Formats: sequence, structure tokens, C-alpha cells
Amino acid sequence: MTTLLPLAGRVALVTGASRGIGRAIAARLAADGADLAIVARTAEALAATRAEVEGLGRRCLALALDVSDAKAAADAVKRVVDELSRLDVLVNNAGVTRDGLLMRMSDEDWNAVLSVDLSAAFYFCRAAARPLARSPAGRIVNVSSIVGLIGNAGQSNYAAAKSGLFGFTRSLAKELGSRKVTANVVCPGFIETDMTSGLPEEIKKSSLKSVPLGRLGSGADVAGVVAFLCSDAASYVTGAVLPVDGGLAIGGFGG
Repeated sequence: MTTLLPLAGRVALVTGASRGIGRAIAARLAADGADLAIVARTAEALAATRAEVEGLGRRCLALALDVSDAKAAADAVKRVVDELSRLDVLVNNAGVTRDGLLMRMSDEDWNAVLSVDLSAAFYFCRAAARPLARSPAGRIVNVSSIVGLIGNAGQSNYAAAKSGLFGFTRSLAKELGSRKVTANVVCPGFIETDMTSGLPEEIKKSSLKSVPLGRLGSGADVAGVVAFLCSDAASYVTGAVLPVDGGLAIGGFGG
């Protein structure tokens, strides 16, 4: 007897899918049966993710675009529906950082982070709302950060964008609930990615003192929670903000 995969027959769009958490999410959704549309700035950056998804036997549409371009986002969603016939899952994972203390932060650095980390989620959700409403189980998962919950010195722009996703997503949960579309947020903590791998060991060890579970998270840790929220098992979960942080939010970066 063949066991049906939890996302069999569904189509998921994942932004920021070229590496790290986004790539792990794309791979997990494909492993759970979904066909994928993956988004990053260049097709070259998406090649490895596309190969991984297709290696799992799923269709994969790679889309190279600037997520902060509203028209590009709308065109991408239309192309997904045209070429893959439907859209059931939207995961907004794309994000950038431009860290700096408030008194030295430029308008450019503020606006760059807000446009990619917050406005892009709006553009994709707006474009995807109708196709998701046509799905029997529409799912939106916005990837925030533990910084959105507890803040962090030198990241006021990033914290503002990531916490902005909370109110935005909860509003979507209320607007789209009658269409059986759920909208939730995950907040990764200190996750092992390309960005963190280059940090000095002493900084990693110091940061881990604030993590009750005593280890860095992995992309797979985040992807597992996202996969749950995209599945039928989470059909009664909407408007939730879920930390995936090993307990970091309990005490914050300072312990």
C-alpha cells in the first residue's frame, strides 16, 4: 500500500530559495510531495536547489527576479499558475541585512531592508491571494526572525521589518480565513547557514550561552516547522508566530 505524501499534488512557491533556510524549505516541501517554484536574484544561484528538487522527482520552476519589485512578483505568481496549473503554498523567505547603529544608519540601508524583508512579502501575498483562495488548502508562511521578537542592537531596520511581518500576517489570517487560507510566521533563531559559518568560534560559543538547547539550529529544523504549517495537520493553525530558536527568545541574546 502506497502512503500518500502530505503535500502530494500541491504547488509551493518559495522565495530566497538559493541557499540556507530557503533551500532547506524547498527541499523539504519537495520531499513531502510538492512541486516547486523557487525564487532568487539569479538563475545560477538557484541551480543547486533546482537540481535537488528535481532529484526528488518533482517539477521545479526557477524564477530569477528582484523580490522587491512589485511587478516582478506579480508576474512570477502568474507564471507559476500558468506553468504549474495552480498555487497552494507561498513561503516568503527572502531577506537581507544592512546592519548598523541607528545614529549611523543611512536611508538607503533602512529602505533596502524594509523593501526586501517586508514589502516583498506584501507583493507576493497580494499577487498570490486569489490563486491560494482557489486551493483547497491555501497556505502562507512568512519567515521572520527571532530578532523581530526581541530586537538586537545594530539591527533596527531588520527588527522593524521582521516584526512588521507579525501584524501583516495576522491581518492576512483574518482576511483570508473564510477562504480556508491560513497565514503563519516562523521565527528562526541562531541557524547554521553560510552567514553564520564564517563567524569566529568565540562569537558562536558566546551566542550559544543564550540558547537553552545548547546548539545552533539547522535549516532542516526550520523547514520541518514550515512543512507542518503547510500540511493538512495544521489546517486549524492560523495567525501564529512560532519561534524556531532552541529557546533563545526566553532570555534574549543577553541571556
